[in-house]
Amino acid sequence: MNVSILKSKIHQARVTGVDMSYEGSIVIDPALMDEVGLLPYERVLVANLNTGDRFETYVIAGKRGSFAIELNGATARLGQVGDRVIVFSFATVPEKSVRNFPPKIIQLDEQNQVMRRSFEK
Repeated sequence: MNVSILKSKIHQARVTGVDMSYEGSIVIDPALMDEVGLLPYERVLVANLNTGDRFETYVIAGKRGSFAIELNGATARLGQVGDRVIVFSFATVPEKSVRNFPPKIIQLDEQNQVMRRSFEK
């Protein structure tokens, strides 16, 4: 049997921009994507800590070093600049592999710089 488990998490990212006119997605600095193994166009679940809203979208790589977390299209209605969000990605793995599949988790500070990493097995 396969199970869906947490692959990666960007915790307490600060929204740096919103753009309703864009077709959709969440823009993330590629350096942050690299930290947790997110891929361009990967589906993610986003939870807004300020509003409690949760929504699914896909990742678009922003400018490296920008520390950008931007909500686009319809998702721009679900957050404001300054809101704190959590970005989750999941993987489907064989149940027997779950114990050997630690999630990559980072926690960000007020400027979206990594202040804590958790890559435990």
